Amino acid sequence: MREIVTEISINAAPETVWSHLVAFDSYPDWNPFITYAAGEVREGARLTVTIQQSGGKPMGFKPRVLIASPGKELRWLGQILLPGLFDGEHRFVLEHHEGGTKLTQAETFCGLLVPLMWKSMQPKTKRGFEMMNEALRQRCESGDS
Repeated sequence: MREIVTEISINAAPETVWSHLVAFDSYPDWNPFITYAAGEVREGARLTVTIQQSGGKPMGFKPRVLIASPGKELRWLGQILLPGLFDGEHRFVLEHHEGGTKLTQAETFCGLLVPLMWKSMQPKTKRGFEMMNEALRQRCESGDS
């Protein structure tokens, strides 16, 4: 198992951050990493997600929502090809912090292909998380909708 964890402080309430996080239809307007997302934000639902790593080709997958707790946590499990080959459990955790929100965006990877792909994918994926975190911070703090 391998993990990537990023954090950012956002000067907005967790409910505001959540509203932007789950407004999938606006992702193409602001999100440099998850360029497309669609589906119902509820436990057990299947989403359609496209990510775009810097310099890479878009990659689509259909994760299943594991946790959808408004204002607190969104978590999904994505798998490439077959379960156990390359699985990623992605999470966005929102916590009240100093009058705003601490957002933790993280993913735990496991499966047969993870050790082979880790060196090349880890820095790009972490950078994608950081870019998305910053874009979300700017969107929430500017009041864009």
